[in-house]
Formats: sequence, structure tokens, C-alpha cells
Amino acid sequence: MLSFPHSHRSLPNHVSHLLPLRRNPNFATVLHLSSATSSPISASSAVPHRQQEPLQPPDTAISEDTLRKHNAKSIALVLHRSENANQLHQEAIPEEEKLRILEMSLVTKRTPQFPGSIYIQPSQSETSKPPLAKIFDGESDEGDDEIIMRALEIRRNVTVEIFKEAMQKGKFGITYSNNLASRLPDFIDYVMIEAASMKQLPEFSHSTFNARAKTVIQDSNVVPLIRWLKHNSLSYPRIGKLICMSRGKLETIKQLVEWLKTIHVKGEFFGFVIMKAGEDILERRIEELDEIVQYLENNGVRRDWMGAVMSRCPQLLSYSIEEVKTRVGFYLDMGMNEKDFGTMVFDYPKALGYFTLEEMNEKVIYLKEFGLNHEEVGRLLAFKPQLMGCSFEERWKPLVKYLYYLGIGRDGMRRMLIIKPMVFCVDLEKTIVPKVRFFQDIGIRDYAIGNMLAKFPPLLTYSLYKKIRPAVIFLMTKAGVSRKDIAKVIALAPELLGCSIVHKLEVNVKYFLSLGIPLGILGEMIADFPMLLRYNIDVLRPKYRYLRRTMVRPLKDLIEFPRFFSYSLDDRIVPRHRAVVEKRVNFKLRYMLASSDEEFAQRVEAAVERRTRFESGLMAMGDTDALSGSQTTNDSLVDF
Repeated sequence: MLSFPHSHRSLPNHVSHLLPLRRNPNFATVLHLSSATSSPISASSAVPHRQQEPLQPPDTAISEDTLRKHNAKSIALVLHRSENANQLHQEAIPEEEKLRILEMSLVTKRTPQFPGSIYIQPSQSETSKPPLAKIFDGESDEGDDEIIMRALEIRRNVTVEIFKEAMQKGKFGITYSNNLASRLPDFIDYVMIEAASMKQLPEFSHSTFNARAKTVIQDSNVVPLIRWLKHNSLSYPRIGKLICMSRGKLETIKQLVEWLKTIHVKGEFFGFVIMKAGEDILERRIEELDEIVQYLENNGVRRDWMGAVMSRCPQLLSYSIEEVKTRVGFYLDMGMNEKDFGTMVFDYPKALGYFTLEEMNEKVIYLKEFGLNHEEVGRLLAFKPQLMGCSFEERWKPLVKYLYYLGIGRDGMRRMLIIKPMVFCVDLEKTIVPKVRFFQDIGIRDYAIGNMLAKFPPLLTYSLYKKIRPAVIFLMTKAGVSRKDIAKVIALAPELLGCSIVHKLEVNVKYFLSLGIPLGILGEMIADFPMLLRYNIDVLRPKYRYLRRTMVRPLKDLIEFPRFFSYSLDDRIVPRHRAVVEKRVNFKLRYMLASSDEEFAQRVEAAVERRTRFESGLMAMGDTDALSGSQTTNDSLVDF
């Protein structure tokens, strides 16, 4: 008989009465029972051929794959619980293991498969959900916070997948669903919170998180709303922003969009108007918005203009009715009537709703420094409301200093502001300075540039490379203007730079050349009278015909006085020509036309008097000659 008196010492006390059984074909069964209060009892069969091997320690025997024991399942269960208990108190779970356990506990959806793929069945350890209590030891607050944040992230990802599944069931594509889900972080959090709070309801107390999240998404009707917004020309980024702005009250979006349709806002501007109208636009009542629109309509803004106005300045919808009345009164107090005010708001809605009242007052005060009164400022803003969008610190003051450097005084700036207020809205360095440098390069002096700009302010709004330079090149190459005269031509008639080369300048040049005027002579005529190229052919042709056929004047007279075409045929040329013919006097074209009526009458009387004296002198001289001839005859007769 074999006995193992010391083999039970390595086992725990609560399992010391259980000893392993080892089966070997060459050995008989060995049974050893021991307890804490009794001596070891051994039983064995005779071993005739080989000496029995010593029994392995329990911990080593258990780890071997070839072991087979009586009551193996019970022993393994007891040992497993004992080891887990000791490990739970002695060893800490790694952070990666905690995150894996957390993800396995929260994520229940298997990986999506496609037709023909091979699905690998997960093992029992992967499918079983470990208890979450194992990963919260309560000793490290920072570690617990990290685990909680990771749990929220996993829940959020699960909610996103549920939302994508709902979108795909609503006949949306995978790409569109993914793009839109990435734009809905606030709505995803809202679904998470609502799904978690539904756990307290009796009917959802035993349902899973996925089922509750699907219920929230379905009850919110977000998928039909997305389809409706997409049908109204809204892109998915704007749809995402609108849904996040609604804070779960998705029905307010549809109500507001329907109201925007009533004021003629186009579908492509729905998202822009709602997002720019303020965060509380979805919380405002439709009656308040109708009151604002009705007040603007009563003050000259037409109903069919309202959509364009709100699309370009949605901030008007964020104001109270008192604020809107204050802003409207700001312009009406400057003498605007309802028609001018409505046109101003339609042309530039930001003048009414974008800027603060302090900024508007400061700009009006600055405009008055140019010598404009309150009513003139009102007319100016009604004509060019874009002035309200210009900064007087960054744009107006530098421009005024530059114009003063060119010799333009306050009166000249006032003229520029009234004739072409757009000059005060353009960029100084990019628009005005390059043009002034170009004029300096072609020989125009600074004071002449100042006079030219004050005389014709629209010149500063023309494109340098598309309008001004091509016109100068045409005058020098096709119209015969020399290099020394081009500065004089531009300084005297800057309006030429605004004429169309094809439809105006080239047509006039061809007409004058057809009259037999050489190109060089035509260039001298243009230098003497640059406005010659601005007249229409229908105006030039009757005057030239009257000059050549009725007045019977040579072409030389026209070359000497090209300003002939600037005078009215019926009011100046024909009456004075008739007066000259009646009085039987003759003048050059310059003296006949370039004078007032009084001067012309005096000049005609002087010419008639000279002619009378001249004729009287000739008659007196003829009488004297006749008298002397008769005396000679008498003398000869007497002498004969």
C-alpha cells in the first residue's frame, strides 16, 4: 500500500479533502482521502511489475493536459472561483483589458457581412459579456473617469450606427447617411440622453439601449424631415446644422420653412436664413415674424421683395418689433419717403439690419462733414446705401487724405460723393492708386489729375486693364493722337475713357477719315477738341451736310474749327448763318458760332457798318473821279 502523508499540504484548506485521481494503464487506481481531523487513509492494488511514480503536486497536476480526475467539473469550478477571488484582490486589470471588456459589454452588433463573405463564429470568451464591476475598482478616480468617457464614446458610436440604419431604411444612400451623421453630434447626444432616460419608464425598463434609441429616432420623425429638407434644396451640412439648432424640437424647423415660403424665400436660402437669423429663431412665434414683415411692407418694402431682403439680411428676423421700428425711423427722419426707403432696403438690406445704430450714426455724422445737410445725406443713402457698409476708419479717411494730396478740396470731394458715391466704396490701394500712377506715367500732372477726377468721378470706377489702357492705346494708334498730346486729350476729356471702343470711338474715327481728313490732321483735331469722338454719327452727318451744301464752306474751315459739331444745328448754326446772309457779311466759323447772341449781334452790326463805310468810300471815290473827268472835257472844249 502507498501513502502520501504530505501531499495535501499544498491544497487550500477548504478543498483539502479532495485529492486527485491519476489513471495509468500500468497502475491500479489510487485513492487518497484526507481531512483536517483524521489521519490519511490509503488504498491501492498491488503493483507487480513497476514501481509507482510519485504523485504530482495538485497545482502542477491540474495544469497538465493529460490529467483526468473524478468529479473534475466540481473541482475545476471550485478552483476557478478561488483563483478569480485571489486574482481580483491581488492583481490589477490592465487598462487595455478594461477597455476591451467595456467594449464587449456595450457593443452587441456583429460586424456587417456582405454576400459571399466568410463569417467566423466568435469564441465563447468573446461572446460572453464579462461583468462591468470588474473594471471599476474604486481606487483611481482618473481611471474611472477615463473608462466612463470611453463608455460614452462607445454608446455614441452605437447610436450613430442606429441612426445610419434608420437612414438607410428611409432609402438614403450609405455615403449620404455617413456624411450627415458626421454633422449631427448634438442630435446624437440628444438621442443618447433620451434613450437613457426612457429606462425609467415601465414599458422600457427591460428593453435594450438599441431598442430605446431606435424608438427615439422613430418618434422624432427625423428621417422624413431630412427628406423634406433635401427636397427643398438644402445641402446636408445645412440640414445637420438645422437639426442641431432645433435641440430636439424638429417640428419647429418645418414650421419656419413653411413660413419662409410665404414671404418668397427661395429653397436654396432656407438654411442660410435660419442659421444667420440667430440661435433663438426656432423658438420665436410665427406671429412675431409676421408683425416684422407687415411693418416693413407698410413702409415701402414690397411683399415680393421680402424674400430677397431676408435672404441677404436674415438678421432682420432676430430683432424685436421695437428694434425694427427704431431702425426704420432712423432713415425716415432723414427725409426719405416710402418709395426711396423700400428701394434702398431692396438694393442693400444690410443698411437696415446688419449694422448697429451707433455705427450708423457715426457714418452719417462723417458724411455731413463734406458739407451735406441731413436731407442730402438721406438722398445720398437712398441712392447708394452701400456707403453704410464702408468703414470710415479703414476706407474713407485714407481716401480723403489721398484725394487732398492730389489737390481735390472739400467741394471737389462733395461733388464726387454726389455724382459717384461708389468712389468712396472702392479699395484705395487696389483700385485708385494704380489708375493715378498710370495717368502720371502718360504725362498728366498731379493737379490736372485732381481736376480730372473731380470733373469725372466715374473714371475711378473703370477697370484699368479692360477700359482705360485699351482706350488710350486706341487713341494713340488708331485716332492719330500723338504722344505729346495724349495727356492733354485725357485731361480735357476723361469721358473718352468710358466710351466703347467698338461701338463709339472706332465708328467716329472711320467717319472722319471718310470725309477726307488725314489721320495726322484728325489727331490734331482731337487734341484741339477731344469731345469730337463722343458725338453720334446721326448728329454729325446733318451738320456736315449743311456746312458743305448750304453754307458752301470748304473742309479746311471744319479742320480749323472742329467745335463746329458741338453747336446745335437748329438753334445756333442755321439762325446765325441766315443772319449773316441777310446782312451780307461773312465770318469764320469760330467767330460766327463761339459767341453769345449779344456778342454776335454786335459783331454783325460792326461788320455791316464797316461794309457801309467801305461801300460809301468807294462811291465817294467814284464821284470824285467822275467830276474830275467832266472838268477835263470842258477845258479841252474851251481850249479847242
